[in-house]
Amino acid sequence: MAITDQLIEVRGIGTVKAVSAGTSAWDGAAASDGAMLVGLERKLDLSEHRSRQLTPDIITEATLILAMGPHHLERINALGGGDKAHLLSDFAEHSSEGRAIEDPFGGGLDLYRTTADELERKIGLVLDRITAEPAPGPA
Repeated sequence: MAITDQLIEVRGIGTVKAVSAGTSAWDGAAASDGAMLVGLERKLDLSEHRSRQLTPDIITEATLILAMGPHHLERINALGGGDKAHLLSDFAEHSSEGRAIEDPFGGGLDLYRTTADELERKIGLVLDRITAEPAPGPA
């Protein structure tokens, strides 16, 4: 989430709002030590970050939902995600390969750094895509 917020701010995209929720998150949990350290390296302040569980209300309010892996996407769809839910890599690359982004939780700092690099690239591509395409109109 902090990566997305930073990219939105750097690009000056005031029309995009991003929120974060997990399919296996513990409500109120702080960012992991690895995420905190890599965040500090990238000038991202995660000290106030708290996880929250994905809910049907979050899904209803969202225009676009992006998941890191297929198991996340399955849960999102089970909660009503439908056509607005995609794998982050697939949406970013206009693909249907189904390639997951590895969750670094429990891994070493190198895995956190690699994941952060990948997220930064993919989220940048997502922002390129959503700012280039017209917003969906009323159905």
